[in-house]
Amino acid sequence: MTAQVLKLNKGAEKRLKQGHLWIYSNEIDTKESPIKSFQSGEQVSVLTHQGKDIGTAFMSPSSLIAGRMISRQAKQFMDQSLITHRLNIALSLRNMAFDKPYYRLVFGDSDMLPGLVVDRFGDVLVVQISSAGMEGLKTEIVASLEKLCKTRTILFKNNGKMRVLEELDSYVEIASGEELKEAILEENGVQFIAPIVEGQKTGWFYDHRMNRARLKDYVKGKRVLDLYSYVGGWGIQAAAFGASSVTCVDSSVLALEYVSKNAALNDVTEKVICLEGDVIDVCRQLKEEGEKFDIVIVDPPAFIPRRKDQKMGEVAYQRLNQLAMRLLERDGLLVSASCSMHLSRDALMKAINMGGQTLEKRLQVIEQGGQGPDHPVIPAIPETEYLKSLFVRVLPVS
Repeated sequence: MTAQVLKLNKGAEKRLKQGHLWIYSNEIDTKESPIKSFQSGEQVSVLTHQGKDIGTAFMSPSSLIAGRMISRQAKQFMDQSLITHRLNIALSLRNMAFDKPYYRLVFGDSDMLPGLVVDRFGDVLVVQISSAGMEGLKTEIVASLEKLCKTRTILFKNNGKMRVLEELDSYVEIASGEELKEAILEENGVQFIAPIVEGQKTGWFYDHRMNRARLKDYVKGKRVLDLYSYVGGWGIQAAAFGASSVTCVDSSVLALEYVSKNAALNDVTEKVICLEGDVIDVCRQLKEEGEKFDIVIVDPPAFIPRRKDQKMGEVAYQRLNQLAMRLLERDGLLVSASCSMHLSRDALMKAINMGGQTLEKRLQVIEQGGQGPDHPVIPAIPETEYLKSLFVRVLPVS
């Protein structure tokens, strides 16, 4: 394959040699390699300022992250052979970590497949592409997945916000196999139906699997409130693990319909209550009604989607967790999570602590968690470690 050359500024290769995979636009020697000369999704050879070939990358000329490394081998470009090889490596990790085929099979850069996410629901795969480079390899991706996973259905859920930056169309379509709107999965011994077509992202969030498993030691005989419940990942597992009652709160009618389906699937319908509405408004109403819970789970969407949202987002996390603590019994458990890449674990801890101070509560962090092994972290790329969870005991000041 003949490829254009992307030449870096002097010293810009240092970060890449330390394990990073992103090339920022200000690291490119624009005299030798004018960014506008590249096509979105084009595969290029990456050279140091001295002219040494250090690998290949996908180009995103309109993005701050102008290049994403494909390989550290000179002249190794992304094709079906390399896709299959990378998928085999990804699959070997998941086979080692999980005994059933329900997991995130591909986690983008972390699996050296930049711009590609694949969630597996047995023989059903949901694929999300967020880069023009991977969009141009759709046929090869499908062929490799069919070969490795013996699929019944492969669904393209290509309607994410990142596609706008790559000037890609938004669409949802069956790539191969049967027409399906739902998929079955199992997590921590509990079964779920995921709305893969109409639901959020791929229809399910596997990243909290290990954190949700920890509920088992705390929920037996307890009243649980699950805020931003979506389809019941936390709440239904709490009910299945022995909670006396679970109240799921979400603004989405569709999500709560699936909470009810998943409650029935696990024979816990009598334990589960669904409340539709804005979470903040519902929490205030529950407070006015004098409701109290033994455990409150707070797993909101990302409040800090961009760095410029940092300050407002941290305030939002503090207010939400403070409101959740108001609904706890005297010796209650707050399970607080964040999927905001830009919110550090320390910042989440601080937000919870400030909320506790305002309420004059004594807090004990008894467990901490992150994303599961199907969302591997690259040590050189802090952004790949985005998920945090804290199990916090909330006590009156004594």
